[in-house]
Amino acid sequence: MLRQNNSMTRLNQTLLNQPLLNQVAIDQLQQGQAKLLSLLAQWLQQDESRLTALMACQKVMQQQGISDWLISAGFIRNMIWDNLHCMASQPLNDIDVIYWCDNNPSSEKDQAIQAMLVKQIDLPWSVKNQARMHVRNGDKPYQSCAHAMSYWPEKQTAIGVQLVSTDKLTSSEFQLQVISVFGLNCMFDLSLSQNPKRDKAIFNHRVYQKAWLTHYPKLSVTE
Repeated sequence: MLRQNNSMTRLNQTLLNQPLLNQVAIDQLQQGQAKLLSLLAQWLQQDESRLTALMACQKVMQQQGISDWLISAGFIRNMIWDNLHCMASQPLNDIDVIYWCDNNPSSEKDQAIQAMLVKQIDLPWSVKNQARMHVRNGDKPYQSCAHAMSYWPEKQTAIGVQLVSTDKLTSSEFQLQVISVFGLNCMFDLSLSQNPKRDKAIFNHRVYQKAWLTHYPKLSVTE
């Protein structure tokens, strides 16, 4: 566990407030989504393992001078689906940390950050700099984490969260920042939908491989 018990208390108090949104999330905000953001923050506040992971990541990324980072994909998607299915939270068996930094877009840098995270808390971290991932995916260069997520195969995976320090002197108080590229409605309406930027065969393969429809029987594939 992290040695920041006072910080954890302050974080719990902060998450009771409206999450801080960046412009990407604000642009996607539609009627009713403010309530969804509050519900998401409430669920996260109740999940000690996710809060601890977020705090560890915030500390390492701040040390590295990286501001554009997120814990993304299943870390937040599965939490939402678990709660909507009234299930206990699944173990954190793969924590996808993405960041964007074009100064040193090497896999060695990713491995170094991953080692720092493991030193903070021994969890199954997976760190990827999105400044180079466009090469593997055959896309034009990504300009940010949000831009990179906009190319992910299913809309419901293109969501991430981070903590933003509100106390620059002590780094002891934080606000939750949520980036949902396709808005939050598709996260909460129990749909599973293809991102039109990606081939449908990739989407279908992932739905089968991940067995989402089996584990989450209330989900339905939509256009």
